[in-house]
Amino acid sequence: MPKLTKRTVDGAPITGGREYVFWDDVLPRFGLRVRSSGTKTYVVQYRAKGRTRHVTLGRHGVLTPDKARRAALQLLAEVEKGGDPSRERAAARCASTVAELCDRYLEEHARARKKPRSVKEDGRIIEQFVLRALGPRKIAEVERADIYRLRNRLRETPYQANRILALLSKMFNLAERWGLRKDGTNPVRHVERFVERNRERFLSEEELARLGSALHDLGGSGRVSAAAIAAIRLLVFTGCRVSEILTLRWEHVDLERRSLRLADSKSGPKVVPLNAPAMRILTDLDRDAGPWVIRGRKPGCPLVNLAKPWQRICEEAKLESVRVHDLRHSFASVAAGSGQTLLVIGALLGHSQAATTHRYAHLSDNPVRSASEAIGERIAVAMRGQCAAIVRVGQPRTK
Repeated sequence: MPKLTKRTVDGAPITGGREYVFWDDVLPRFGLRVRSSGTKTYVVQYRAKGRTRHVTLGRHGVLTPDKARRAALQLLAEVEKGGDPSRERAAARCASTVAELCDRYLEEHARARKKPRSVKEDGRIIEQFVLRALGPRKIAEVERADIYRLRNRLRETPYQANRILALLSKMFNLAERWGLRKDGTNPVRHVERFVERNRERFLSEEELARLGSALHDLGGSGRVSAAAIAAIRLLVFTGCRVSEILTLRWEHVDLERRSLRLADSKSGPKVVPLNAPAMRILTDLDRDAGPWVIRGRKPGCPLVNLAKPWQRICEEAKLESVRVHDLRHSFASVAAGSGQTLLVIGALLGHSQAATTHRYAHLSDNPVRSASEAIGERIAVAMRGQCAAIVRVGQPRTK
């Protein structure tokens, strides 16, 4: 057949018995399929890996002969480079969705590498945000614009938005590793995170005094359970995380060596030294009442939540905008203010990275202030022309 043009395509006869293909005599392997129903479609035929394959480009009317020819040229160029467009299209139709990626991420990555609490949080984010926004989409089809749309819908909760972006970035990195998406195409890459303001709330000495008074009054009157009072006191005096105290078992308590030996924490196994106040709290508790240090109302079970007791304690102590976790920050701030080094503070809190402890650097100003005073004195003496009087700080002047 001559070159496929609008005239030759429109004039292609329709047979009642079977379909046939008219092949273009200018561009080999480019043709027009004519069905007995009258439908005419543009097709390309090629061989890849020893097999003949057919690709349908589109229907006549939707595509003009010229557009179909350009599409055929592009497809045949891919074949010349070693591609197999027919197979790639079939794979795309069967490609995994984001929902399937989420399932695989939780099963093969999160549950194998993360702590149960982190897995639960990942599942919550996936259920509430990722599946609703991207669940049915093919993994390879998700673009940066899709990620930006999700990000912008969450601008009112920047901390939450950043956690979602971090999780998506990890999942799409794994998708590349698992061959579900081309390398270097993570759609979360270059998507800006929201600016987060680190919340630094430390209790002052006056607030600590009010907290101590509230714990005494509420515990004595029974308005807050003894277990909750003990948990708060341990948080104040150890700087532990809430989860570490609420899941603390007596087998982790080593009173002889004055320490808590936690087999598992956010940063892995760690030893928490016990000071005298913390020791008194633990020795006052009934060790024979069960395996848990902080017991719940149900026999044999730990206390699982401090939200309501803490709210009542804050109301009694007139503490505003203080979270239970801020007791850990307050422990660190007192340590920094008393001149402890960041290395020591990090060890006390069980930080695995120095950068985590560095947030308290500005509070550890006693050594810096002393150095500033010494430098200032030396400069002032020199400017008064009393160079001979410059002495080391802390040494008496000689007459």
